[in-house]
Amino acid sequence: MWIFRLIFLLFLVSCSSPVPTSEMVWEPVILDLQQANRLATLPLKCLQHEYPNKLNQTLQDSSSLASPRDLHPSFYGCFDWHSSVHGHWMLVRLLKSFPQMDRAQEARDKLQANLASANVAQELLYFQRPQEKSFERTYGWAWLLKLSEELYTWEDALGQELYQNLLPLTDLIVQRYQEFLPRLNYPIRVGEHTNTAFGLSFAWDYAKTTGNQELMQSIKSRALAFYQNDHQCPVSWEPSGYDFLSPCLEEIDIMRRILTTEQLQIWLKKFMPELSNQEFNLEPGKVSDRQDGKLVHLDGVNFSRAWCLFGLANTLPEYEHLQGVAYQHISYSLPNVIDGSYEGEHWLASFALFALFQAPDFNP
Repeated sequence: MWIFRLIFLLFLVSCSSPVPTSEMVWEPVILDLQQANRLATLPLKCLQHEYPNKLNQTLQDSSSLASPRDLHPSFYGCFDWHSSVHGHWMLVRLLKSFPQMDRAQEARDKLQANLASANVAQELLYFQRPQEKSFERTYGWAWLLKLSEELYTWEDALGQELYQNLLPLTDLIVQRYQEFLPRLNYPIRVGEHTNTAFGLSFAWDYAKTTGNQELMQSIKSRALAFYQNDHQCPVSWEPSGYDFLSPCLEEIDIMRRILTTEQLQIWLKKFMPELSNQEFNLEPGKVSDRQDGKLVHLDGVNFSRAWCLFGLANTLPEYEHLQGVAYQHISYSLPNVIDGSYEGEHWLASFALFALFQAPDFNP
C-alpha cells in the first residue's frame, strides 16, 4: 500500500502543473519495514563519506588544520558534524525498531567502527580546544544527546557498548549545557541551528530518560523564563527562506514537555489560540531548488513541523486534528528525500524518520 501512495505523491510533485498544496489529498504515511529500508540507505551512504565537508572550524593557528577524518574520526561524514551525529542516531533508531532490515549488519558494523572509544576520545579532545567552546552549540549538542539517549535505551550488547564509548563526550555536552544556559539571557528564536527551544527539547528528553534531575531543572527554569509569558506567536511570518525549524512550533514542543496538562492548555490559548480551531491549516514550506543546500532546508521545516504537531496531538487529545496537518507536511517532502541531491540527502532522512516515529500510526 505504501508504494502506491508514494507513486501518487511523486506524480503530484513532478507534474508540470502541480496541484496547489491546499487542494491536495493527504493520507497517513506509515513507517514500515519497506520505508525503513529505503531511508536507511542515506546514512549508510554518507556516514563514512568524508567529502564534500563543511567543518565550521575556528582556526587558532596552522596547527589546527587537519582533514575532517583526523579532526572528527567518529563524525566526519555526511557533510558536517551535526548531520553525521543524527545519521548515527537514525541507524540506531532503525536497528531498534526494525532489527530485520536489509542492511542491518552493515549498519551495526559502521556504528561500531565510528563510535569506537579511541575515536570518541579524539572527538572529546576537539571539544576541549579553547577556541571550540561554542562548537555545535546547541544544535549538534542536542543531537549528540539524542544519540546517547537512543543508545542508553537500546537493549542490545552493541548499544550498551557504544553508549559507554560515547559517555565521556555526552558528559561534556551536559556540562556545557549547564554552564551555558544560565548565561543565555534571551532565547534564540530563529528557524535554523541555534534555535534555543529545539536544543532544550532534545536535551530534556535525554535528561528525563537518564534521570538527570539537575539538567532537567536547569532546562525547565530557563524555558519558563524564556517562554512562559509569550503570546500570539506570529506563525503567519513563517517560514523564513532558510528555515528547517519552526520557531513557534519548537517553542510549543519544549513547553509541552515541561508544563502540566492544565498549564499547557492555558498557555496555548495565549500563545497560539488558532491551533484549537478544527479547521486550522498551515501550508507546507515550498522548495524551489533542491540542489541549493539552504533552500532545501524547507523540506526540513516540513518534517520538524510535523513532529511538533504530532507531539502536541499526542499530548493533548483535543489537538488531534493537527495530525492531518502534520501528514500534509510529511507527504509534501518525503518523496524527495531519496531522489534529491547530496545537499538534502545527507540530513533530511533523519528529519523524516524522527517525524514518522512521532506519528500515531507508527507500530513497528
